[in-house]
Amino acid sequence: MNFKEINIKNKRATFDYSISDTYTAGIVLTGTEIKSIRLGKASLVDTFCYVINGEVWVKNMYIAEYFYGTYNNHEARRDRKLLLTKKEIAKIEKCGKETGYTIVPLRLFINGRGLAKLVIGIGRGKKEYDKRQSIKEREDKRSIARMFEK
Repeated sequence: MNFKEINIKNKRATFDYSISDTYTAGIVLTGTEIKSIRLGKASLVDTFCYVINGEVWVKNMYIAEYFYGTYNNHEARRDRKLLLTKKEIAKIEKCGKETGYTIVPLRLFINGRGLAKLVIGIGRGKKEYDKRQSIKEREDKRSIARMFEK
């Protein structure tokens, strides 16, 4: 599998939150973690970010233990530091402190240089009627696509 094909999405995030801003961040990983990501063994389910001491951290991100890893294998769900500029961190921290806003990971991918990147977004929680509207829009798009296929 080519590392350019790795694209792990958090589908639940766009359903539960309306995303306003997005940022692409690097991740501080160990050797066995990047190997597991390149094999596609990662998940963003129930993952969120927080800012502490001017640093952005991602919590509860699952990266499976590397099969060939020895005694120096990594923990599957540990806090991982994200790499962003000071301006981006300041914006994210300001938005994260407002009530109703959450910092949510949206997508994990490997860029052209072979580095793991995480796209995070500032999300505001959707109400139940907003979710129904999202489902209706998705079903409408599917029905239009089916009409053009025939």
